[in-house]
Amino acid sequence: MADRKFVYFFGNEDTDGKNSMKDLLGGKGANLAEMANLGIPVPPGFTITTEVCVLYLEKGAYPDGVLDQINDAIENLERVNGKKFGDIENPLLLSVRSGARVSMPGMMDTVLNLGLNDDTVEGLARKTGNERFAYDSYRRFLTMFGDVVLGIKHEEFESAIEAKKKQLCVNLDTQLNIDALKELVEEFKGIIRKNTGKDFPQVPREQLQMAIDAVFNSWNNQRAITYRKLNNIPRDWGTAVNVQSMVYGNMGETSGTGVAFTRDPATGKKVFFGEYLINAQGEDVVAGTRTPQSIETLKQTMPDAYAQLVEIYQKLENHFKDMQDIEFTIEEGKLYMLQTRNGKRTAAAALNIAVDMVNEGLIDKETALMRLRPEQIDQLLHPMIDPESEYKIVATGLPASPGAAVGKVVFTAEHAEEMAALNKKVILVRTETSPEDIGGMNAAQGILTVRGGMTSHAAVVARGMGKPCVAGCDALSIDIHEKVFTIGDFIIREGEYISIDGAKGCVIMGEVDLITPGVTGELETLLTWADEVRKMKVRSNADTPHDALVAREFGAEGIGLCRTEHMFFGDDRIPVVREMILAEDEDLRKKALNKLLPMQRGDFIGLFRVMEGYPVTIRLLDPPLHEFLPKHEELAAKLRDLEATVSQTGIGERGNLKRLMERVESLTEINPMLGHRGCRLGITYPDIYEMQVRAIVEAACELKLEGIDIVPEIMIPLICHVNELKSVKQHVVNIVEAVLKEKDVRMDYLVGTMIELPRAALTADQIAHEAEFFSFGTNDLTQTTFGFSRDDAGKFLPFYVSDSILENDPFAVLDQEGVGELVRIGIEKGRSTKPDLKIGICGEHGGEPSSVKFGYRIGLDYVSCSPFRVPIARLAAAQAVLEEKEE
Repeated sequence: MADRKFVYFFGNEDTDGKNSMKDLLGGKGANLAEMANLGIPVPPGFTITTEVCVLYLEKGAYPDGVLDQINDAIENLERVNGKKFGDIENPLLLSVRSGARVSMPGMMDTVLNLGLNDDTVEGLARKTGNERFAYDSYRRFLTMFGDVVLGIKHEEFESAIEAKKKQLCVNLDTQLNIDALKELVEEFKGIIRKNTGKDFPQVPREQLQMAIDAVFNSWNNQRAITYRKLNNIPRDWGTAVNVQSMVYGNMGETSGTGVAFTRDPATGKKVFFGEYLINAQGEDVVAGTRTPQSIETLKQTMPDAYAQLVEIYQKLENHFKDMQDIEFTIEEGKLYMLQTRNGKRTAAAALNIAVDMVNEGLIDKETALMRLRPEQIDQLLHPMIDPESEYKIVATGLPASPGAAVGKVVFTAEHAEEMAALNKKVILVRTETSPEDIGGMNAAQGILTVRGGMTSHAAVVARGMGKPCVAGCDALSIDIHEKVFTIGDFIIREGEYISIDGAKGCVIMGEVDLITPGVTGELETLLTWADEVRKMKVRSNADTPHDALVAREFGAEGIGLCRTEHMFFGDDRIPVVREMILAEDEDLRKKALNKLLPMQRGDFIGLFRVMEGYPVTIRLLDPPLHEFLPKHEELAAKLRDLEATVSQTGIGERGNLKRLMERVESLTEINPMLGHRGCRLGITYPDIYEMQVRAIVEAACELKLEGIDIVPEIMIPLICHVNELKSVKQHVVNIVEAVLKEKDVRMDYLVGTMIELPRAALTADQIAHEAEFFSFGTNDLTQTTFGFSRDDAGKFLPFYVSDSILENDPFAVLDQEGVGELVRIGIEKGRSTKPDLKIGICGEHGGEPSSVKFGYRIGLDYVSCSPFRVPIARLAAAQAVLEEKEE
């Protein structure tokens, strides 16, 4: 192992790595190497690979050869810079930064100005002739080292700074004089001694080793773990460590640091977008502790550096063919690039950039389709403020992440998570967010901060999450102890409602009406490209003409699941349904069913009319009958009230209630989801299915006579044995043929089944003899495969996921190894009997991207999902084809 390369040097004259090595060097290290290869001014440094991180975290020690390679790299840095690490005359200082394969902004740790101690700080002051700069850098190093490496709360150092500013009657760190900075250095060393029982380590080599250890260990800090879970980043990737020569943006008015994007990360517009601070280091910009200036003003303050920066950002975007997020430092007028990476962006920006870059000839359509994650489409369809509504804007900040949100005010991330667990919608209000707030930011509907700019932590993370965010709202003052914030004369307490508009930067009192945008403009363009690529059809689950119309607008190619029981719950229908259930003989039951027939027929006419030219799969009644009856406890309470009366009316009503209670009791099952439901109802009460089938066919006939062709797909639910399907299907076919004869109409129709029980999947070759199509009901198949109740699993599944017993909630993301394997077996066996058997899935997995892609790989003809997830499925289905081509 000692012969393996673990450390890669980068610098314009001596660079080992390149952009394609992100798995090994991490995104930051690979891109630093690539910039160096392009001749872009990058402070030289070296990258310790992700492989070292994984081995170090597994074994608790570094592989043989790593420390020797680090020493060689430091010697190379000293040669290139003409400085010595630890030297008291001309000290080389270093930054130590993380760099995972994919961007994880703020989730792991960074240490700047490493190598300073009581001697080198004096040497730095003499060498630069700038004592204030040297001690400003020293106090920064002590803060970061104390926080990141020694585990001391950042607030302890920050409180000391605030006290010093208050003592000197100044507002900004930059206004602290040299004496104040020297005093802070001593205070900070005292804080370290108090918290650790040891003096601050003065040996630079010891500082470096401790910092490298800390950055590797930060891969497993809580905020990084949370971020990985939210973004599906594997735990075993690890992070690289980048050790880089320091350049200084805090050397006075000719120095500065900034963060910029080659396009607007909120909207995608092709404009140079960013912020910077004069006399500052990089952490000042992203931490939000000072309000930065727009990058536009750099053109006036440092025109030469700005011109070079523009030339470099254009070169980088053309080279990487994607919007770049860059960090830079200007040291006494000289520009250095510290980082470039594909920039985090809102869903709207991702969409606009992808389409624009195709139109600019920078990328092709297939590349554009891979630039947008399917789940980001969900963000594009998120609510916005209804333009017709009236509301009062009480403050404005920066429009840091678009979208609108309404929720109760909370002031801590922990409270946001607690409220979200109770299904309460909240807005997280903070002075500024930090990486520790990641869980609460994810739980909140939106984020509002007092400080910070468009590239602050709150802004970047919110955009990545698709959450609306208003940042830098300095009119807002928070009193965390009283749990209130004030804006002028307005006082808003924790738990009160506010609304925010992240697209306009508005804070609004109370609740506003929100609306959801549709599929238009660039989204329509991208989805049209997706439709040209994908091979799998996308249908929608819809039970009403309105849902069907929404589905069509979102691009659905038919209805994959119409749940007919949902049509029974209207106020005008539930009494008739109960009359049917309570019927004491077949004649009374048919009388009630005859009342339901025209209602069902009207429902189907509406659905068929909207879906003209597309298939419509209608599932016959599935749930147990007790779901249509009042709960036994409610009836018992009502009976007790009536028994207190002696009127003749009361006597009659009591009798009816008693009969209803007896019927409820007779239908009650210990485990109704595995009880008298689905096809079992059709076998024991064939007249129920007879009414539904008649309604379906009569509706189709009526439209046929109008010139509208429909091919009804009648789906029989909960089949576990081929003989069940054989029995019910024969009954269904007899009814269909009888109605067609009555109406003197000929039409095509299909009779198939829902595969939602493991036995059905395992005997699909037998069932296919009777079925003309399969639709996998993955919701119930997941339930019956895992033995998890869909209604009760929420009590323990979150713990299964958080404790890594299960990677995902299997009701949200299809379990490919278990449930998915049953689906694959069912497809294989079904088509062994009927090679052209039409097969789809109609559980909510039909709109979950990874499940859609899995469905394509195992040979589904279509997926079906809720209307609002149809666009997601369309893009995921296209990406499945493109990913197959890449393999």
